[in-house]
Parts: sequence; C-alpha cells; structure tokens
Amino acid sequence: MKLLFAIKHLDAAAGGAERVLCTICSDLAEQGHDVSIVTFDQPSCAPFYKLDSRIRLINLAIGDAFGPSGVVDTLKRVFMLRRCVVKERPDVAIGFMHSMFIPLAFAVMRTGIPALGSEHIVPEHYRTRRFQFFLLRLAAMLLDNITVVSESIRQTYPSAIRAKMVVIPNPIKEPVISSKFPPKKSGRTILNVGRLEEQKDQTTLIKAFGKVSDHFPDWKLKIVGAGPLHDDLQHLIGTMGLGQRVVLSGITSEIDREYEAADIFVISSTYEAFGLVTAEAMSHGLPVVGFADCPGTNELIQDGDTGVLVNPKDDRVNELAAVLAQLIKDPGLQDQLGARGKRAIKEQYSSAHVCGRWKKLLAKTADKKA
Repeated sequence: MKLLFAIKHLDAAAGGAERVLCTICSDLAEQGHDVSIVTFDQPSCAPFYKLDSRIRLINLAIGDAFGPSGVVDTLKRVFMLRRCVVKERPDVAIGFMHSMFIPLAFAVMRTGIPALGSEHIVPEHYRTRRFQFFLLRLAAMLLDNITVVSESIRQTYPSAIRAKMVVIPNPIKEPVISSKFPPKKSGRTILNVGRLEEQKDQTTLIKAFGKVSDHFPDWKLKIVGAGPLHDDLQHLIGTMGLGQRVVLSGITSEIDREYEAADIFVISSTYEAFGLVTAEAMSHGLPVVGFADCPGTNELIQDGDTGVLVNPKDDRVNELAAVLAQLIKDPGLQDQLGARGKRAIKEQYSSAHVCGRWKKLLAKTADKKA
C-alpha cells in the first residue's frame, strides 16, 4: 500500500503521539509498504524520534508547528494538504491528532482518497475548546474512521463520532538499550515523564515527594519533560528546599535509558487518553504508581497486581505521599509489581500486535478506493 501519514510536527519536543506515529510508520515501511509523512515543520527540521530510512518526509513549513493556528494559516494548511494528497495519490491518508486530522478531513473532500483520523486525547480536552469540538464533529462525518486508544474513551464521545471510532491501543516497543553504555540504577530514583502542564499535575508529585523526602534522604525525583509550567515548578522546588533532590531534566530522545536507570515510576496526571509513558515504564519492569480516578491510567494499572492506584480521596498530595513511602520501604513489592506489569504489557500491547491491527484497518480502508 501507498500510505501518507500526516502530523503537525515531528521536530524537537515531540510527545507520545509523535512517538507512536514513528513506531507505526517504521513498522509499515519495514513490511514493504510505501510510507510518507507530511508535517508543517520547516524543511531543515528532522524527526525527534527515530524513523525507518525508507520513509519519505514532506515538511510543508506553514505557520508555527508548535503553536495555535489562526484562520489564515489553517486555510493555507488545508489547501497545501490537498495539493499534497492529490499529488501523492496514496491508497490511504492518515492524520494523527485532531490538529492534523481535522484539516486533512477537509483537504481530501471530493478527491476519492480514503482518510483516517487518529485521536490521542479525551473529550475533556475540548471542554473549553468548543469550536475545536465543532470542527471534530464535522471531520468525523468526512473521515472513513477515527482510531481511539481504548473502548472506555470511545464511549465518552457523542454517538455520531463514536460510530466512526475504531479502538487500537498504542504500541509499546521492546526496550532497546545500548550494551556499550548501560544505564545504572541507583536504587533511589523516582521517575516521572510528561509535558510540564496542568493535566500532568507534577505539582502534586513534587509536593508529595517533599512530604517523604526527610524520611528517605537518599532518594531523588527526576521529571523528564518540557512545557509552560517549567518556571512555576522550578520555583516550587526551590521554595520547598528540594533543589538538590528534584530535577527537571528537560526532554530526551533516549527515554529508554531514563526508564532503565529509575526504580519507581509515578504518573500524576488527572487524565490521559492512553498512558503511553506508564506502559513504557511497565515494559521496563518498573513498579508504577498512578491515580485511581485518572482515565488512561486506571485501565493500564491493575491495583496491587501490576502497579498501585492511589485513591485521591480529598487530598491527592497526602494520599500519594503515603503510597510512595510504602513502596520505597518495600523493595520486594517493587520487584513483584514490576515483573507483573512487564508481563501484562508484553501480552496486550506489543508493537507487533498493535501494528498488525493498524495494517488490517489500513487494508480495509484502501479497498474502498479500489
């Protein structure tokens, strides 16, 4: 099949959806499919995550690929996407994330080219973005299908959109670590990975760590990510006197090394579409901790079996602190949870299994063009 994937950007500071796209596209190219990716990045930009060398990258360089789009840029993007799709004539065009599959839906109108969207957020995201949600409703009517990462999230969308949705979870690749420079565990590192923004709620995590830090003076918290709350979080760390214990390390393209060097993983998010970093941490055998009321986390973690789900009650900070203290004090429990989590991820979310489901959907969609 000739496939054209589209995503807003693949350059620096890419996140989970970008990583998923690179995994799927590389797998399809390895299987012999003709794969191209179109972005709004500048021509000189290179993908943040590794891509198969056979994949062709088309950077359209329209507007700010990392910022919100104005009306003029949006219209330009629809026009240029249409020109690209007509020129490439793929068997299927696939837009990743609403920022791309919405303009793509309008771009393919009357071209005869089937198109899919891939949604990676939950309806909560649109609560204060009503116009975006209106456009999503229109796009759903124009697209053949929209993939979503879980059935429970699919059920939260209105019936008209839900009817177009197909559940395909995110693929979790087998960890790849260089044997030349293997990372070393200190036995004393809590890891969090995520964009520094309100949804990820690293504020709660830092405060919870602060409550147990005096009892476990050898432990540290490392937060991998970047985002608009960096300065606020850094100020909080300083105010709490945790400057030597909590590290905001920025982003990295070698995230596997961070998982391998950590001992406990905590996802403090209030909601997730699919806890990709949680699943990745589990694939590395890390004991994982998240909140029981967080969609996307509470589906991945089986409380007491493959990880720990914190009941936030009326105090997220104190409840998380209590769980952290319990887990830090019990290395045996850390090992048990890590081993069970690793096995569960391998059985349910392996890259080969998930990419196989993508190939079936793409083949079925391509048949509509024939």
